[in-house]
Amino acid sequence: MTKDVIALTPKMPDVWALMTSLYAGGSDLDLSAAAEGAVVQLHGPGGRPLVSVESPVLVQVPGEAERLLGQAMEVPFWWTEARASTAVPEAERLAGVVCGRLNALLGGATWPAGAASTQVVDVSAVPSAGSGQPAVDVVTDNAAVVLIDRPVVALTSWLAEIMRTAAVSRRSLQIVTPRGVRLSPAARTTLARVPNRWVVQDPECGYYDGLSGAVLRWRDGAFSPALAEDGTAAVAAAFTRAAEGSAENPADAASRDAADEPPGRQLVVALRTVHRADEHLLLGGALEAAWKALTGTAPAGWGTAEPVNLPWSPRQLTDLARERAPEPSHLIVVGTPDRPATATVRVTRTTKGVEEDAVLAIGYAAGEDPPLDRIEALADTLVREHGLRTMLTSVRVARADLTTAPRLEGPPIPYAFTLGPDDVHTIGLDHARRPPVEVRARHLGPTSRPALHYALGDGTGPASWARLQQLTAHLRSDHSRPVTPAQQG
Repeated sequence: MTKDVIALTPKMPDVWALMTSLYAGGSDLDLSAAAEGAVVQLHGPGGRPLVSVESPVLVQVPGEAERLLGQAMEVPFWWTEARASTAVPEAERLAGVVCGRLNALLGGATWPAGAASTQVVDVSAVPSAGSGQPAVDVVTDNAAVVLIDRPVVALTSWLAEIMRTAAVSRRSLQIVTPRGVRLSPAARTTLARVPNRWVVQDPECGYYDGLSGAVLRWRDGAFSPALAEDGTAAVAAAFTRAAEGSAENPADAASRDAADEPPGRQLVVALRTVHRADEHLLLGGALEAAWKALTGTAPAGWGTAEPVNLPWSPRQLTDLARERAPEPSHLIVVGTPDRPATATVRVTRTTKGVEEDAVLAIGYAAGEDPPLDRIEALADTLVREHGLRTMLTSVRVARADLTTAPRLEGPPIPYAFTLGPDDVHTIGLDHARRPPVEVRARHLGPTSRPALHYALGDGTGPASWARLQQLTAHLRSDHSRPVTPAQQG
């Protein structure tokens, strides 16, 4: 049974509607606020946490409900998420009633469809267990463990808050899911960071890591690889096996079909730009230029969490980054529903200026060709107009919808690398344009201070990795400041 219930309503849940829904368990329930008022918690007798309800989010970006839930919804709409404690059976029914009552008052739909109810839930017999956070299922000295069962694990605001809290307390964030669940690109980036982990339930081996395939065991208060006597980790058969029968998510039948989707290809563009920090700064221009060049349209929306709720606006993005400085800003950008495209962006204030690190991924179905012929022209535009420092373009065989299933995927194959004019000048033009591999450097931008563009292959052959490694080693040699490609997601 699902632990998350989401109300999707065309009208804003006002205070009266929220209070009517929150007291679905009767007047004996207590309310408290968390996350600076962004989350309301329902407590049963003795202070036991039952349900946490996030502040409603106005989603103005088309396709977000379908991307994350497999459920179409016309924009704008309000997304109100309730999460029940797994320790109390009544809590799951209570979350369904909270969202069901919101739908009864405001219209719209509930995910999952069968969870909605309007009947009062009796929680008077719930035993006391002290206070806590219902969003976290298990907390130990080493890990914060969260159980999630929905089509796509997204980087929601509550998950981002748990990640931040876990990092502050020096715990790993461990997400436990059934095998049919997938990760959004933003969630994958988060769980790929050490010491976080994606734990996948498996009837054959028990648990395995959804990104590495390593068989896992619960030990010392956390999931960790089950090592053999020689120190090696076993790999789960489900991780390397074909997709047949792998989706077991009972919350959404559509997810079973999606998990068996034949692989397409993904075009991945990792770029770094640096700007002068002044009152005229406008961020997002390089990413927008890349988006338009490769998809034909601008980004559709942006935000700090999923669902992405704000229409695309470089000005608003810049204002947010300026407000948060000198702390870095982590952002998520999405495209229109007709072409799967997402990006993660990190904005950082450094001694060089304001740096933007963006990783843009665009999905293509089987039989579609990524527009690799546009990459060099895009690089030239970014050099001339957007302060490009580096750009690494790769192609990988993976799902066209950009989500990650808990199965083995091939690595991205480098296609081209662009080195901006500042780094070319620092290294020296003569040295940078003569790498010791069969790579011809092409000049981009102004002839007086050019950038260099290196074609590494056609995006299909693993030999491109060797060329990239030789190229970067050559660019580092005899220079105190190493130059490396922007990190891939």
